[in-house]
Amino acid sequence: MTRCYCALLRTTTRKVGALYDRALGPVGINVAQYSLLKGIERLQPASMTELGRYAELDRSTVSRNVRVLERLGLVETRRGDADSREAVVNLTFHGSKTLDAAGPLWENCQREIETLLGPIRVTALQGILQSI
Repeated sequence: MTRCYCALLRTTTRKVGALYDRALGPVGINVAQYSLLKGIERLQPASMTELGRYAELDRSTVSRNVRVLERLGLVETRRGDADSREAVVNLTFHGSKTLDAAGPLWENCQREIETLLGPIRVTALQGILQSI
């Protein structure tokens, strides 16, 4: 086992991400898309800049990921009212329905991980991750 914390975290993140991806598979999205859709839902209409700040991603990454969601019919983009140079994003009806269906799947995955770790490790993990 490596002593490199970055490598350990990346490996663990891939494993945990795969659990969520499998859980969300029936609704046709992955955990990164779910997270971005939840952010859009909270902020809508969300500018790419606001969404990037919220997701802690650079604007170009957000724009690329939003385009994928748009091709899936989950979001729509338009020019902003306050600044026509800025694109804003909203969920489509299909996007809202997908999030509604994904929510219980995500919750089940959360419970699966909590069961796997147990309450003491979950609390410890939350404390460790929030301290970084």
